[in-house]
Amino acid sequence: MDGNNFNENLTNSTDDFVIGKGFEIDENTETDKPKKSKNKRSGGHSILKTVIWVLCIIIVSVGLAFGLIYAGADYMGIGFGRGDEAVMEIKMGTPAADIAEQLEESGAVKVPFLFRMYAKLKHYDGQFKYGVYIFNTEAGYEGLCEMLINDGAKAETVTVTIPEGTGINDFTKNVNGEKVTVPGITTLLEKAGVCSRSDFLDALDEAKRDSKLLLCADDVRTYYTLEGYLFPETYSFYSYDSEECAKLAVDKMLKETEKRITDDMFKRAEELGYSMNEILTMASIIQMESGIAVTTDEAKARLQDNMKGVASVFYNRLTSDDTGGTLGSSPTLFYGDSFKQDDGRYNTQADNKFSAIKGLPPGPLCSPGMDAINAALYPKTSDYLYFVTDSSGNFYFHKTLAEQNATIAKLKQGKQWIYEYFN
Repeated sequence: MDGNNFNENLTNSTDDFVIGKGFEIDENTETDKPKKSKNKRSGGHSILKTVIWVLCIIIVSVGLAFGLIYAGADYMGIGFGRGDEAVMEIKMGTPAADIAEQLEESGAVKVPFLFRMYAKLKHYDGQFKYGVYIFNTEAGYEGLCEMLINDGAKAETVTVTIPEGTGINDFTKNVNGEKVTVPGITTLLEKAGVCSRSDFLDALDEAKRDSKLLLCADDVRTYYTLEGYLFPETYSFYSYDSEECAKLAVDKMLKETEKRITDDMFKRAEELGYSMNEILTMASIIQMESGIAVTTDEAKARLQDNMKGVASVFYNRLTSDDTGGTLGSSPTLFYGDSFKQDDGRYNTQADNKFSAIKGLPPGPLCSPGMDAINAALYPKTSDYLYFVTDSSGNFYFHKTLAEQNATIAKLKQGKQWIYEYFN
């Protein structure tokens, strides 16, 4: 190899191993130093997400645990306000879903859906019987199902008519010098074997007053809070002569009244400037003053018209200087007399014991019918302040007391005057 070739080869070899060939070195770059994070807060964000997930898991776990505890307690019938005695009526043909809802209303079941599923899975639901059940709300699902299967029976029932104008108490009125006793609701139910008087009054005190209508009742000034709220009708009652039958009877009569009193009636009462309790009070007096028995449609229409006339008289008297704002209704006297502790708070007509109160009594005196209620809501427009009736059921309306007395004298002469109607 000559010198020229060697130098040439050396040059070529050196070219093949030139540092930086194919890449470059930045002398200002520290190759061993790790790269910094582009987002300094990424670590904190990750921790926050973790905390949120943990909290969510805890919340869901606690919720599931509480749900399981609640469902378990419902199944076993423990806690959550249980422990009371309850009574429930299952009618023939009532589906299991409705039975579960009734158990919820009684307080024995908190989750009706779970009870339905339990009864279905155990094949109990098709075996439930109708009847009246008395049970403790701590019975639990199994105990309730056993009761509904084994204790159900067809209950003995009786038909009881509560006439329009019937009060809770018996009351005695003077019919032209003769004392006549009108039986009250308690007497009618006791004679029919439904319940005792004391059981009925206890059931009345314990009745729930949480509906729009029942919240109107005056529980401070009245002798019976729900007097006038027990609708007069012919009912079929269970007759076990027991507290439970008393509760069912009270509940049935209250629900009937709630069904009859509509929102439009509440609106009309407001237009007149009266509460529904005052309307029922006025209706009860109208009923007792004009509630004679009628049988024909013609007589019924005439009585409805006369009731509106009576309503007109009483509304006029409330605002008249001539009457001093007193109603002057004799039924308010014998209603008060039916209570030993009577202090005259219902008396709208003066007697030898009490002076007349102004305005309406604190509550109804009896259970008025729909005709009397409608008369209180839609009275006639008139200037009359007095009225009197004859033995045939005719009504005579007057503007002055002199006119009233003249008509009474004429009726007495013809032996047609009657001081009070019996029915």
